[in-house]
Amino acid sequence: MKAIVIHDARDLRIDEQPVENPGPGQVLIRMAAGGICGSDLHYFNHGGFGTVRLKEPMVLGHEVAGHVEALGEGVTGLSKGQLVAVSPSRPCGSCKFCDQAMFNHCLNMRFYGSAMPFPHIQGAFRELLVADAAQCVPADGLTPAQAAMAEPLAVCLHATRRAGPMLGKSVLVTGCGPIGILCILAARRAGADLIVATDLGDFALQMARKAGADVVLNTGTDRAALDAYGADKGSFDLLYECSGAAPALAGAIPAMRPGGTIIQLGLGGDMTLPVQAMTAKELSLKGSFRFHEEFATGVSLMRKGLIDVSPFITHSFALNDAVAAFQIAGDRSQAIKAQIVFN
Repeated sequence: MKAIVIHDARDLRIDEQPVENPGPGQVLIRMAAGGICGSDLHYFNHGGFGTVRLKEPMVLGHEVAGHVEALGEGVTGLSKGQLVAVSPSRPCGSCKFCDQAMFNHCLNMRFYGSAMPFPHIQGAFRELLVADAAQCVPADGLTPAQAAMAEPLAVCLHATRRAGPMLGKSVLVTGCGPIGILCILAARRAGADLIVATDLGDFALQMARKAGADVVLNTGTDRAALDAYGADKGSFDLLYECSGAAPALAGAIPAMRPGGTIIQLGLGGDMTLPVQAMTAKELSLKGSFRFHEEFATGVSLMRKGLIDVSPFITHSFALNDAVAAFQIAGDRSQAIKAQIVFN
């Protein structure tokens, strides 16, 4: 079978890989669609990120959906041909954090397409994938492209859960890539009132408006765009910081009202925080990392028509055009989510 394998920075290949058979409790999935994530782009452009570097060739991809090809022994609740969204999160179930139901912090996490451990955890951009049945969430009624959006949506639903009650709140979203866009959808579904979105590019802001943002501001062309929201000690109850850029966080602090909450999703490296201003406003800073049970929730919300991700799947490419797909996926002037179509 064919798989999308990163060998080094800018060295992406379509390699042949052996086909595995599903064991007890496992499912063989014929892949249908897979979304290119920011971490995939880091491996493609730079061979890794931070201290995480490629040490061997690695199959990329973790935002995937496909059809059940075969069932391993003992698998129930799934049927051959059924469309499933596949969670890339495979916690061990027995470490101290799994024992506390903090599965996203598992000490022995096996997350598709990760060079953090060595040997690397191979990814899911392949024509046929063996997965645990517990990873597979039925996606009947969705398209494969929609089902493959379950992973980034789960990230945003987890962040929204971390944020706490949202009904009637004023929300600021900084950074309108795929995560920022999906945070807008999640915040609106959770009952947010005013949603303001900022970004450095007009295309991303157009997509933010389509997602339901009430106000969009280009802080690249107008550095004072948020100033009006800083009057009387600030306007926003909640900040989704999705850019991972220190200037975005620092620039948002004056617009936060006392007692507000910052949810940090963007992972752009270490930041210098305006601690004095945060302390004076009694702001709470919460990290948000990955997800677990929110994956199935996201699929359910999409199946019920309560969240529509389709407008933000901006590009689709055939498997053999993977290099072009990765090049477009990193172009914020025209792409939100680029996907690979496997069949």
